[in-house]
Amino acid sequence: MSAVDTLRALHHDRAPGDPLILPGPWDAASARVFEEAGSPALATPSAGIALSLGYEDGQVPPGEMFAAIARVVRSVSVPVSADIEGGYGLPPKELVERLLATGAVGCNLEDSVKGEDGRSTLKDPAEHAGFLAEVRAAAGDRLFVNARVDTFLRGVPEPEAAIERARLYVAAGADCVYPILAPAEAIPALRTGIEGPLNMVAEPVGPSPRKLGELGATRVTFGPGLLHRSLTALRDIADELARP
Repeated sequence: MSAVDTLRALHHDRAPGDPLILPGPWDAASARVFEEAGSPALATPSAGIALSLGYEDGQVPPGEMFAAIARVVRSVSVPVSADIEGGYGLPPKELVERLLATGAVGCNLEDSVKGEDGRSTLKDPAEHAGFLAEVRAAAGDRLFVNARVDTFLRGVPEPEAAIERARLYVAAGADCVYPILAPAEAIPALRTGIEGPLNMVAEPVGPSPRKLGELGATRVTFGPGLLHRSLTALRDIADELARP
């Protein structure tokens, strides 16, 4: 079975309370740790990679991001999906080919766009669905496409708004939908209204991955959260070393 087929299969026929847990490595070393601990696949976070490279989230040049993804992929034997933000303004065919060249077999694509003032706003959903359809046409079955829905992130709290976008994205060819920062109480409605796999993010003070699965999540990711936990541990080590 190919890596993309393995990744796709991991999202299906999952029991409630048993979501696919995808740790988010930010470099080759962290990727190896997660693989050695038994993770069946990995999902790189753009914010985590940005922090590890010395950038703010959303400021990593595409070439550096693709190079970082490639280092993660070649360090492990499990399938890797990559957060490639909004696609870096690249034409869909070029975006797909550059991502596939890293060895990644999946991607996140968000439906926010940054304006000239530096602020991010929601894209027109039909426009974004068209973009996703072009990505799917260019990729064929070579990529598992996770369509991020940013309504909750951008201050639109109604689940119906996320469901409306999600349906367009699934119809355009998305394999999975990711309503980032959806509150736990919205997950059952999202599960009912959205066809196919549903990605939720686990937050430090939120429900456990298992609980997210019981509420309806198919897949659980962590954004840069695991890197932040590692940095907290590293700070404790640094403080210990600094003691007289």
